[in-house]
Amino acid sequence: MSSSEEVLDVVDEQDRVVGRAPRGEVYARGLIHRCVFVRVRDAEGRTFVHRRTPDKLVFPSMYDLFVGGVVGAGESYEDAALREAEEELGVSGLPRPGFLFKFLYDSGGVAGKWWSSVYEVRCDLPVRPQVEEVAWHAFLTGDELRERLPGAAGAWDWVPDGLEAYERLEAGAGGPGAGR
Repeated sequence: MSSSEEVLDVVDEQDRVVGRAPRGEVYARGLIHRCVFVRVRDAEGRTFVHRRTPDKLVFPSMYDLFVGGVVGAGESYEDAALREAEEELGVSGLPRPGFLFKFLYDSGGVAGKWWSSVYEVRCDLPVRPQVEEVAWHAFLTGDELRERLPGAAGAWDWVPDGLEAYERLEAGAGGPGAGR
């Protein structure tokens, strides 16, 4: 099954399930769905950063501060966070990611809106990122990361939803709509 055929829960502005549809249809029609973002840190506190592959449905070839993805139909946010983190990092046996906050992201017409549930996990295992998802990766220090964020001379092209999640996380509150 291709990623565009994966069935997702369609939700409303209050994150209540109102139906189901294939991912390709959800994106094409701009339907609200659910995603998870997992910030991964290693034992030294460095953040896992990666560049998405060029064949991703949304935001191809852009850099991301989180691993994650869509929540499948009938799947909980918590289960999706663990599944996505282990799949993208190429590991098994991660601790369950800890929930931080949730917000409704509007892609500005790219693929609709999605409820974004943000988590964090520590990964002390050697990573072998999923080649279908990750074109490049590294664990970056806080200083290395700041040198690549918007406004810096060496800024990278970041996925906008992950950048918004990062900015909310750094602000400490999660912003409007935060919470469960």
